[in-house]
Amino acid sequence: MSERTEIAELGEFGLIDHLTKNFEIQNVSSVLGVGDDAAVIDHFGKQTVITNDLLIEGVHFDLMYTPLKHLGYKTVVVNVSDIYAMNATPTQIILGLGFSNRFSLEALDEFYEGVHAACDHYGVDLIGGDTSSSQKGFIISCTAIGEVTPDTYVKRSTAQKGDLLCVSGDLGAAYLGLTLLEREKRIFLESPGVQPDLEGEKYIVGRILKPEARKDIIQFFAENGIQPTSMIDVSDGLSSEILHLCKDSELGCVLYEEKIPIAEDARQAAFKFNLDPTACALSGGEDYELLFTVKQDDYDKIAANTDISVIGYMAEAEAGSHIYTKGGNKFPITAQGWNAFNKQ
Repeated sequence: MSERTEIAELGEFGLIDHLTKNFEIQNVSSVLGVGDDAAVIDHFGKQTVITNDLLIEGVHFDLMYTPLKHLGYKTVVVNVSDIYAMNATPTQIILGLGFSNRFSLEALDEFYEGVHAACDHYGVDLIGGDTSSSQKGFIISCTAIGEVTPDTYVKRSTAQKGDLLCVSGDLGAAYLGLTLLEREKRIFLESPGVQPDLEGEKYIVGRILKPEARKDIIQFFAENGIQPTSMIDVSDGLSSEILHLCKDSELGCVLYEEKIPIAEDARQAAFKFNLDPTACALSGGEDYELLFTVKQDDYDKIAANTDISVIGYMAEAEAGSHIYTKGGNKFPITAQGWNAFNKQ
């Protein structure tokens, strides 16, 4: 049987020391990290970008099928994705955890292994946080801090009529991965002896359990002199995010179903579940791709990147926001994305 160390044996400060001992500072902007009452950062003339995400067991994740190491990694990813969505570079995170006594020291070590791997991959420093006991379950609060050259950050409200609507990567796979895991969980609860059947579904399961933020796209913009006119990350579904850009920029848009990028693995999984792949892409969420607009003059630069799809364009507000289906029909875009407040 694996060893179990009770958290109470270490106390709060001993726990923090234990969990953060392997984290080394990677950024010169991290002047003072874990160990004092507060951290000190200096972005040397850059502007500072800050975001926070709350992840709650039973609402945002299910530990029945989410390995703690993956959860640690994903915690960092969902935060740095928001920094990239501002066209900024993430540099630090602050991590707060609440957990009940069902979590051992070994369990928290596993979670922090994932945090460490993501910090390493994205070049960010863990510079502080807090731990507390919780009555029930696992609660994660993560704040990410980033830097950006003055006034090159990108907002949701600055798209212009005629701008091209673009998205990175592919969409809908995370939702399909979640659908599969939820199905296997139901089968297991009904028949605990049955082994989960995830054969051939590595891609969609990976997209929900270990997503990646699009650091490469932000680097591509910088290297090619591209300044998006607006941007948002796709965490709640494509349709929902498009409507955010339209509302904040006071514009409408035209979206083409045939242009929406869907991986073949996701398409096949959707058919197995009797789901429409386009509906999964529009309403699924948790893809952590970047949805952005660029001026038409930048089309050639964007087209050079095979991981970016032009899926439509921004129109005047009076025209509304519509999707043209492959069959040539036109429908209003509706936001049916994931909503934390609707999940019981």
